[in-house]
Amino acid sequence: MAKLSHYTKRGEVRMVDVSAKVVTTRAATAYGFVKMKPQVLQAVRRLNNPKGNPLEVARIAGIAAAKRTAEWIPLCHPLPLTHIDVTARLCKNGVEIRSHVIAAAQTGVEMEALVAVTAAALTVYDMCKALDKGIEITDIYLLEKTGGKSGDFRRDIRKKVGANGKPARRRKP
Repeated sequence: MAKLSHYTKRGEVRMVDVSAKVVTTRAATAYGFVKMKPQVLQAVRRLNNPKGNPLEVARIAGIAAAKRTAEWIPLCHPLPLTHIDVTARLCKNGVEIRSHVIAAAQTGVEMEALVAVTAAALTVYDMCKALDKGIEITDIYLLEKTGGKSGDFRRDIRKKVGANGKPARRRKP
């Protein structure tokens, strides 16, 4: 757990002062999953969707959202992002989404990576909801981050289990 150099007064909210931090290259990768029925997946695969190709639109939505993270998340610093990559890939029971974000900044880009996969997942839902309102957005999490004072983080995904406590059936991200 990160050690905090100062705490706010009880109930006080404020943006963290990063002015004393050194500018370093920061990177983060996030993951999300959109679970859908086989018939919806087949429609997406065949590009037989009323709104068009949800995977490509989701990719663009994720990139655009990452660039505007400070507008989505209160107290989040606006960052000069130097690279954003969002991929949406069909798999056995849905769409896997990954984002990778890089910036030379005084604070990390984890939120930008997470916002990118979230916006992409919401876009897949929006574009496919005419086919099935029961689509589920699941498993949004940070896979890894590098750079900064707190060091690197890499999620151990080998222990990933589903909501029922059994090992997840889809491929590991």
